[in-house]
Amino acid sequence: MELTPSRRLGSVIALVVVASASFSAHGVARGPDRLSGNGSAVAVVTPRSAPAVVPAAPPTPRCPEGMVLAEGEYCTNVDQRCLRWLDPDTQMRCAEFAPSRCTGRRRSVAVCVDRYEYPNQPGVRPEVMVSWHEASRACDSQQKRLCTQSEWTFACEGPDMNPYPAGLLRDPGVCRIDHQTVRPNRPRLSNPMTTADESARLYEAVPSGTMNRCVSWAGVHDMTGNADEWTINESGRPFRSALKGGWWGHIRARCRPSTISHNEGFVYYQIGFRCCADPTASTP
Repeated sequence: MELTPSRRLGSVIALVVVASASFSAHGVARGPDRLSGNGSAVAVVTPRSAPAVVPAAPPTPRCPEGMVLAEGEYCTNVDQRCLRWLDPDTQMRCAEFAPSRCTGRRRSVAVCVDRYEYPNQPGVRPEVMVSWHEASRACDSQQKRLCTQSEWTFACEGPDMNPYPAGLLRDPGVCRIDHQTVRPNRPRLSNPMTTADESARLYEAVPSGTMNRCVSWAGVHDMTGNADEWTINESGRPFRSALKGGWWGHIRARCRPSTISHNEGFVYYQIGFRCCADPTASTP
C-alpha cells in the first residue's frame, strides 16, 4: 500500500526517535541534553581537555661554579699493597699497587671541591709560597674553606680507594710527578731578600689542567703532583695543618698519605692549596 505524504513524515520521525534512543543506550549521544523516546534524560558525554603539563624545574646545582661534588662512602682505614717499588730501599714511590681493601669503617662524605688548584682557573699556574693561614683566609674570602684530610682523600681516591687519581699505576706522563730538575739553594730560599727569586727559579708546576689525564673519579684535576696542598688536620695533632697530594718532585705523591710535620705558618716553594665547600641540599 502506498503511504501518503503525512504517513511518510510520521515514519521518518519514528525512525529518528528510535535511533536516538539506541545511541543513548550506548552512551554515545552528543550535543545538548535531550529526551529519549521514553521521556528519560539522555546523558551527554563532553570531552575534557587534557591537564596542562608543567615542566619540572631544572635541578639546582649542589656546588658553586668551578667546583665539583664528591659524594659517597669514605673508608677510614685502607690496606694498599705495593706490587713493585721504583725505589726498593726507601719504598717511597710505588709503580703498581694491588687493588685496595677497606679495613676500617665507612662513612658518608659529600663535599664540593675546587676543580683546579688555587686560583682554580684552567691554564693558570697554581699559586705557591702560601702558609696554611693564608690559604684558609683566601678560601674564606670566597665563602669556601680548606678541605679536611678525609674530604681531600675521598675526592682523590674515590670509592675504589685508588692510590693514584687515575688508578693503581704510577705514571709521570699522567700527573706532574717525578720531575724535579732544579735543586734548592736553601740559604737563598730562607733569606727574605732572595726568597722570591729563588722560589721562582725552583718552580716547575704546570698550568692547571695541562695534564688532562690527571683527573680523579670526581672530576678534580692535579690532586697528586704539581703543587702540594694545604688541608685541615682533623686530629689537630701536632698542628691543624696537613699537606696532601705531593708535588712535582720524586716523592710518594699519592691520594692517601698526609704530611703533618709543618705548622700553620710554614711556607715553601712547592706548597699551594685548593678550597672546599659544603654542598647545598639536593633537589627532590
